[in-house]
Amino acid sequence: MKPSDTILRKPDWLKIKVPSGKEYISIKKIVTEHKLHTICTSGHCPNMHECWGRGTATLMILGDICTRSCKFCNVKTGRPLPADWEEPQRVAESVKLMGLKHAVLTSVDRDDLEDGGAAIWAMTIRKIKEMSPDTTIETLIPDFDGRESLIQQVIDAGPEVISHNLETVRRITPWTRSRAKYDRSLAVLRYIADSGTVTKSGIMAGFGETRAEVFELMDDLLAAGVTVLTIGQYLQPTKKHLPVREYISPDQFKEYERVGLEKGFRFVESSPLVRSSYRAEKHVIK
Repeated sequence: MKPSDTILRKPDWLKIKVPSGKEYISIKKIVTEHKLHTICTSGHCPNMHECWGRGTATLMILGDICTRSCKFCNVKTGRPLPADWEEPQRVAESVKLMGLKHAVLTSVDRDDLEDGGAAIWAMTIRKIKEMSPDTTIETLIPDFDGRESLIQQVIDAGPEVISHNLETVRRITPWTRSRAKYDRSLAVLRYIADSGTVTKSGIMAGFGETRAEVFELMDDLLAAGVTVLTIGQYLQPTKKHLPVREYISPDQFKEYERVGLEKGFRFVESSPLVRSSYRAEKHVIK
């Protein structure tokens, strides 16, 4: 059964704090002046003020136009510009300028490129480590169509954490993700975990999944070697995107956190406003 198109009223617990603070204002100025692509702004992340205030930011590489059109995502889709080989240097300079303690890198999908952008991924990680050796790095990578040689390029660059989001439960995946497959994403995560790198994944709740399906997903991730899980509420970006089927209560998110930890995850970040990179600096510890 396809998720319903019923429009639901947003509950009070999803009210977002107005961004403020010295660190937030400083990073916002740098992002604006240097025309950086951040998923914080592109994805309208509700935790932007908190993360930027702690010296953490999520930078989006390989442009801001995605070759896929997932029905939950507000990033632009279409034909991207050619790869910019000067981008790794600019991103590294920006990380240093912002004084980030922890940098999260993500990207649009680049199915137009022969290597899916893997070489630029690896160059960017290495440039950051070269210019800001004390900055830890998390990479939130696409699936690279499951090609292990491309995933290995990211692993070899040495980020402290590699994340790839499953996004939703098995049953609902075909309606939310335009090209990615549930089992292929699990295979990607398993390959990362087998390398010994801290492996992380995240999902959104509210597409119409059941508690049992979320618990089954947890088991699938643990079997793949994932040790860090994030769960947050799906919020419909525009009327063109999939509608919210259900607003999950804070108590239910707490149960997901408790069950996930009992099952064996090292970290579980689970609450309505959690996003993939929320408190990402905590997840570096193996």
